[in-house]
Amino acid sequence: MAQDGLSYRDAGVDIDAGNRLVDLIKPLVKATARPGADAEIGGFGGLFDLKAAGFADPLLVAATDGVGTKLKIAIETGLHDTIGIDLVAMCVNDLVVQGAEPLFFLDYFATGRLAPDVGAKIVAGVARACRESGCALIGGETAEMPGMYADGDYDLAGFAVGAVERAGLLPRADIGPGDVLLGLASAGVHSNGYSLVRRIVERAGLAWDAPAPFELAQSLGAALLTPTRLYVKSCLAAIRATGAVKALAHITGGGLTENLPRVLPQNCVARIDLSALAVPAVFPWLAAAGGVAPEEMLRAFNCGVGMVVVVPADAADRVAQALADGGESVARIGVIAAGEGAPRVAYEGAAAFGAAPTGSDA
Repeated sequence: MAQDGLSYRDAGVDIDAGNRLVDLIKPLVKATARPGADAEIGGFGGLFDLKAAGFADPLLVAATDGVGTKLKIAIETGLHDTIGIDLVAMCVNDLVVQGAEPLFFLDYFATGRLAPDVGAKIVAGVARACRESGCALIGGETAEMPGMYADGDYDLAGFAVGAVERAGLLPRADIGPGDVLLGLASAGVHSNGYSLVRRIVERAGLAWDAPAPFELAQSLGAALLTPTRLYVKSCLAAIRATGAVKALAHITGGGLTENLPRVLPQNCVARIDLSALAVPAVFPWLAAAGGVAPEEMLRAFNCGVGMVVVVPADAADRVAQALADGGESVARIGVIAAGEGAPRVAYEGAAAFGAAPTGSDA
C-alpha cells in the first residue's frame, strides 16, 4: 500500500501561519515610514532613498546584534511585548555612537513552530522602537525551523543602517586629557550579562513570577525584561544643538571597563568616580545574591550607565542640559587623563554594589 503523501505542514512548517503573521504586522511596519522609505513589506528587498532623507555627503554606518539569553526569560515567562525593543536598541544605539542617524532596520525571527500572535507581539516591539528611533522597518525574515528549535523557542537578530555627514563622524580626533565624561542612566540590565543573571536567579531559587526582590511591585521576570533604553533621539539632538560632543560609548557587554577604551586615544585613560553612578537596585541585588565581585560587576553589566558622552570641560554643562532636555538622566562620572598603556579605565570610590580596587582596569 502506498504511503500518504507528505506536505510541508507535515514536516513542521506552516506557510499559512507565516502569511497570517505578515498580515498582522503590515500595519505595524507601515507606521514606521520616514523620509526615504515607504516602509511597505512583501518584496524581495527593502529600498531606501538617501537623497530623499536629506543627506549631501553621507557615510553609511551598519550594525547588527541580537538580544542574547534575555530571550530565555521572555520565552519562559511568555512576556514577548518588549524584547523587540531590545533588539532595535542594541543596533541603533551602536549607530548613534558614530554620530549616525538610523535610517532603516531589518529583523530575523527564527522559531521551531510559528505562533503568529507571539511573532506579532515581538514585531510590535520592534516597530515601536523603530518609530522612537526615527528609522523605518523596511523588511525582515521569518524562519520556521522544526528540529533546529524546540516548539516555543525562538531567536532574534537585528540589522540597522544609518548615515552621517562625513564631517560629523564620531569619535572626533581631538579627544584628550581634561575632557569630561557624562553618563546617561540605563533602564536596568539592558541586554547583556543575562547568562550570569539567569545563573544568579537559579542560585537564589526564585521563580520568574515571584516578586522581584529589588522591585516588589513587579514580578522578577517582568522586572528583568525591562527593555534597553533608546538613546538615539536625545544624543542626536545634543550633537546637533551643541556641536560639542566628541565621542559616545554604548555600554554593553564588557561594561565601562571594556567599552570606554574603544573611543579613547592610546595616550589617554578614563578616570571613573564610582560614587557618581546612579545604580539601579537590580545591580546591588545581583551582586549580593550571586556573590559577584565589584570588578566583575563592572565588566559584566552597565551598572547604571547605558551611554557615555565625551565632551570638552567648558561645554559639559551645555551638553548635559541638552541631553536632559531630551529626557536623559545625566551625571558627571569622570574625566579623561593622560596615561600610557594599562589601565585604560581606572576606578575610584565606591558604587552601591561595592568598591573596585583603585586602578582596576580594562
